[in-house]
Amino acid sequence: MPGLTTIFHHLQRQLFPALTAELGTLSALDQQFCEVIALTDLGRFTRRYEWCGNGCPPCPRTWLAHAFIAKHVYQFPTTSALMDALKSRPLLRQLCGWESPGEIPSEATFSRAFAEFADDQLPQQIHEHMVKTHAGPKLVGHVSRDATAIEAPERPAAKPTPPVPAVPRKRGRPKQGEVRPPTPPKRLELQPGRPLADNLADLPVGCDVGCKRNSKGHQESWIGYKLHLDTVDGDFPVSAILTSASVHDSQVAIPLAQLTAQRVTSLYDLMDSAYDAPQIHAFSRHLGHVPIIDHNPRGGEKLLFAPAQAQRFKERSASERVNSLLKERYGGRWVRVRGAAKVMCHLMFGLVALTATALFARLC
Repeated sequence: MPGLTTIFHHLQRQLFPALTAELGTLSALDQQFCEVIALTDLGRFTRRYEWCGNGCPPCPRTWLAHAFIAKHVYQFPTTSALMDALKSRPLLRQLCGWESPGEIPSEATFSRAFAEFADDQLPQQIHEHMVKTHAGPKLVGHVSRDATAIEAPERPAAKPTPPVPAVPRKRGRPKQGEVRPPTPPKRLELQPGRPLADNLADLPVGCDVGCKRNSKGHQESWIGYKLHLDTVDGDFPVSAILTSASVHDSQVAIPLAQLTAQRVTSLYDLMDSAYDAPQIHAFSRHLGHVPIIDHNPRGGEKLLFAPAQAQRFKERSASERVNSLLKERYGGRWVRVRGAAKVMCHLMFGLVALTATALFARLC
């Protein structure tokens, strides 16, 4: 795939003038949509959906993938709003692939295609390829790690009843000579010694209730999920993991670090006080990184950063900007699907658009 600068110059000097001559004036959103599509390399990932010659030819899945990306670029909150725009706006319709309004498939076809993309993790594959191609060969300075609440229109799943131990554990200190069974290790203690696949499989992904303290010190709760992101310099995300809303941020730090290490080479890991745990510090150093994590006093004395660390920690604002952009501009607040796979698919189409836009913004 050609480099980012080559694609940028091709769009500015050849594609945009040609589209303007054939279709009319392109708006800023039209140009942004073309830029995102140019970086997705969808043909590489949609060959599996090509018609095999049996039965009625299906609607091309590449065009449907274009439409789902357009849903986030043009900020359509629902699929029905997207379909109305495709039927009433010839320029957008032709950019996606359809010539006439009669060719737009039904909403049921959009729903089936979205379910296929969610099962195959299509937007996750597109995003991974985009990051590895355009950010992987470069050295990344800072990785900012954070999580954000994702509200979903579904009912929280019932939590399983914890097993009752055969021998109840006694409270207090053991008596002299008394031997008690060891306490089972916690998830954070097991993660450093396990591969990424095992760590991901161990994370809960069902819809439930999450709770956190906001910047003003008040408790907030929501029903849905939690999206954990690694963001690098330039305000674009390189890794994402979706979990249940009740999962603590620290339990996803090591899997995120493993996932990010497969995609980019970085120097510093920036995290807030929720990630202040010895296992996370040690794993970051194990990867050859320098952890800069805000100290959690846990009722004790607050330890401050050294001046140089405090200056670097300011770069962590990139994660806050990306979380805000995802929610306000790329569909993070418009979740209308149910189930972790579909919710993640919806969010990842937004992250694909956000990442491509951030990559091109670095050239302007």
